[in-house]
Amino acid sequence: MVEPAGLRARKKARTRDAIADAAITLFLAHGFDQVSVADIAAAAEVSKPTLFRYFATKEDLVLHRIADHHGEAARVVRDRPPGISPLTALHRHFRTGLDHRDPVTGLNDHPVVLTFHRLVFTTPSLAGRVTQYALENEEALATALGDDITARLQAAQVIAIQRVLARTTWQKLMNGQTADAVYPEAVADADHAFALLQTGTRDATEAGS
Repeated sequence: MVEPAGLRARKKARTRDAIADAAITLFLAHGFDQVSVADIAAAAEVSKPTLFRYFATKEDLVLHRIADHHGEAARVVRDRPPGISPLTALHRHFRTGLDHRDPVTGLNDHPVVLTFHRLVFTTPSLAGRVTQYALENEEALATALGDDITARLQAAQVIAIQRVLARTTWQKLMNGQTADAVYPEAVADADHAFALLQTGTRDATEAGS
């Protein structure tokens, strides 16, 4: 009897989720480098070959959770409404992320999210992959902006700003502040950061003084 395609897809999704959940649970409890692929496979009750069919590397077991954001800045620029500049669209998108407490903005104080970020930031192999993702996002954004030298410089600045804003906000949460308490400052920081891109460092500094 041939299994329906929809049922196969659901089974695969459940297996993938089970492997990923087992991995994150072990990583958060023991540390990324202290957990082996064999440990994860055993916890998920699958073989190592099965695990690698779903996740090509150990790092993918963690970073698949941010895969949806890969190339996001470029998509925001490409899909922006008529009459909206790329920087305005990117600024609004980041502000919306803050409003929704999107973990990618750093403004999410759920204990699991905070611990997940700490795992990524303090594990060299994971941090290295995140840096590679950032470079790929920068390339995609530069292409969306026009792919000339101005576009490349602007893309590098946008990706750097998003990284600094998220890391700064996350650190405040790690120091004990709540997301709700940090929110107004996070919004102000984002507004100031994108103003630097829109008007230039000198103008934005004078405006804020």
